[in-house]
Amino acid sequence: MHNEARMATKRGRVLVVDDEANARNALAEILELEGYDVATAADGFKALGKFDDFAPDLVLTDLKMPGMDGIELLGKVRAQDTEIPVVVMTAFGAVETAIAAMRQGASEYLTKPLNTDELLLVLERALERRRLRRETQELRSRVEERYRFDNIIGTSPGMQQVFKSIVQVAPSRATVLLSGESGTGKELVAAAIHQRSPRGRGPFVKLHCAALAENLLESELFGHERGAYTGAERRREGRFELANGGTLFLDEIGEIAPSVQVKLLRVLQEREFERVGGNQTIRVDVRVIAATHRDLRELVARGQFREDLYYRLHVIEVRMPALRERASDIPLLAAHFLRHFAEENGKAVASFSDEALERLVRHPWPGNVRELENVVERAVVLAEGAVVEAAHLPPNLSATGGAGAPQIPGATMAEIEKYAILKTLEAQGGSTSRAADVLGISVRKVQYKLLEYGAAPRSQVPVVDPETAPRSSKPS
Repeated sequence: MHNEARMATKRGRVLVVDDEANARNALAEILELEGYDVATAADGFKALGKFDDFAPDLVLTDLKMPGMDGIELLGKVRAQDTEIPVVVMTAFGAVETAIAAMRQGASEYLTKPLNTDELLLVLERALERRRLRRETQELRSRVEERYRFDNIIGTSPGMQQVFKSIVQVAPSRATVLLSGESGTGKELVAAAIHQRSPRGRGPFVKLHCAALAENLLESELFGHERGAYTGAERRREGRFELANGGTLFLDEIGEIAPSVQVKLLRVLQEREFERVGGNQTIRVDVRVIAATHRDLRELVARGQFREDLYYRLHVIEVRMPALRERASDIPLLAAHFLRHFAEENGKAVASFSDEALERLVRHPWPGNVRELENVVERAVVLAEGAVVEAAHLPPNLSATGGAGAPQIPGATMAEIEKYAILKTLEAQGGSTSRAADVLGISVRKVQYKLLEYGAAPRSQVPVVDPETAPRSSKPS
């Protein structure tokens, strides 16, 4: 019982290395009385032999020893573990040797004969620094574990809601619609949903719908038979077949042509289709996750998107917040990209200057996370030292937060309101309903303010709220 109580009060494990037996034993006795767990070694070779079993938290070594001296031992220790503090002891007249040891990574040095109070203070200080480093690393790991979700990073309320949605929808078979501006990370969310679903071991197939012409998109989705069109020299499976048993991610779903919309609706309803140029019905088990930066409700109202397809896709919607809506995440994201690109480029860039970080936080980021990633990569490439300075950032990242922004203080509330409405409307692709959602005001107020600003002719600003306007009939 006494031993257990004594072990509970241990302040750390210290390995004492000294070729003089009397000095070695005296140090061990002093440190044990102070609550340290102590092991001793007569030279560097014996000290290294005790590393695995004793696992010291600190090494206290004399510099002048036969065989392997303190400098060589320091190098061996540093090669094994760069975090272990090494305190060196030297005779009063050999301080230069101790300074050389400091240059090679020693934490502190003490001159002989040792002062007991100074010895204990130096050891306590070195071990405290080690504890702080460990706690910082553990805290960083916990933060990254909590706020990093399959490479999706964020502490803001908007991103926490995204994480919650991923966990909730992943186990189901429901179709998911990911909405939000380009560059907000919709593909990462789609991948996270797939990986956490029962289909996680199945294929995750992606298709960017806006990148293909109508006939090519149909062939990519459903495949084609040999001879279906000029150049179709052999049968080809489409993305739905390739994704069978897994997930198909359709990016920019709002760009697909009406004829393809009809066929996509059939697959979602009946889970079957025919290849282009074929008549064999193919059944598939595929979960669809779609993404768009456009307001599908407005496209439905204009007759540009099938209402029935919209509701098939809109079983569950996950909205990705724009980066300017979660400015608190910018330092965390920037640090993540900094570590990534520093490692990728073999550079020792470790942080941002205060001015550089301020400019990153103040920038409106129209290109969202993708733009931030590109900016940080550029900065890492241009950085000459360990710190990214403001000069390494693109010129458009001014300290004022973007061209045309009202200067605060100095602007009237009306000027600030006008800037907020017009910039939000621009960011939402002209969608008054989406802009109203972001700003937390009514659609009608946005419309009246546009009239006031002369930003749109009266004939182009509807008096009714598009959210409550009657839906168009289903396109044929």
